[in-house]
Amino acid sequence: MNLKRFWAVFVCRNWEFLRDRSTLTWNLLFPLCLIVGFAFAFSGPGLAPYQVGVLNGADASDNAFLKTQQIQFIPVTDLPAALTKVERHQLDMLFDPNGRRYWINDESPKGYLLERILRGAEAQTAFSKQTVSGRLIRYVDWVLPGVLAMNMMFSCLFGIGYVIVRYRKSGMLKRLKATPLTPLEFLSAQVASRWWLTLATTVVVFIGTDAFIGFPMHGSYFDLFLVFAIGALSLISLGMIVAARTTSEELAGGLLNLLSWPMTFLSGVWFSLEGIHPFLRQCAQLLPLTHMIDAARAIMIDGAGLMAISGHLLVLALMSLLFMAAGAWAFRWE
Repeated sequence: MNLKRFWAVFVCRNWEFLRDRSTLTWNLLFPLCLIVGFAFAFSGPGLAPYQVGVLNGADASDNAFLKTQQIQFIPVTDLPAALTKVERHQLDMLFDPNGRRYWINDESPKGYLLERILRGAEAQTAFSKQTVSGRLIRYVDWVLPGVLAMNMMFSCLFGIGYVIVRYRKSGMLKRLKATPLTPLEFLSAQVASRWWLTLATTVVVFIGTDAFIGFPMHGSYFDLFLVFAIGALSLISLGMIVAARTTSEELAGGLLNLLSWPMTFLSGVWFSLEGIHPFLRQCAQLLPLTHMIDAARAIMIDGAGLMAISGHLLVLALMSLLFMAAGAWAFRWE
């Protein structure tokens, strides 16, 4: 690889992005508006479907509470993990009909209402109340890692996939092919440019929203940056697969939307994945955005370290290598 040619393409792509004021403004203002909007819209307790974990399962025919409508009952088997979900407001209540006990979070208004419903449904049966107290987590605190990761996803996929297709359609790649520039130098410069620009805009958005609203950060900023850095690389590599041979901007846009929107809804950006179908929950583990969001939330909310999220980092690193190899192998100038 010739570093001078790599650096020339790298600088050129950076200036092209920075001079596009509309794209730069969108990348900065869109996530900021989303986060501020959620901060105001969900500043109160809100109304949402109730989710109750049922420890070791139970026969609904033998329990009046389990027959209650408008409550989603989720079977759980791991008591410590379920208690953590109650603490983090992922479950509104943990119910153990066999042990005649239940757990709620004292800071959860939905837990209070579910307790009243339980006592009304089981008026003839005595249940032991146990509480789980955790740090107060607002919905906007929980959704922030997802919004940041989602904004990175769109920036990475469209910033690499759509741009290279545009170069190919305009004939720029055909002209570059006639120069000494190699595919490795060109693709490396594109990936490096998009990588640092995405991380830079994400840092600016994070600092701006944190100064305006204030978010809990119980882990390491370095660990969070590392998660976003590896996650961004995997998403850029995924976008490179789309750009490898596509010649139509319309087709590229459709393919990129086909990749991005399932990740938006199945990766836990807006809501917890606890209540969805188990098959979809397994499918979500195949998406890089899921591992980015889970690792970022573990760091910011639970104070997790690198060892605790090492599984997510390993998956993201393997996805990056796989996607990058596939994109480089399939790339054609024309």
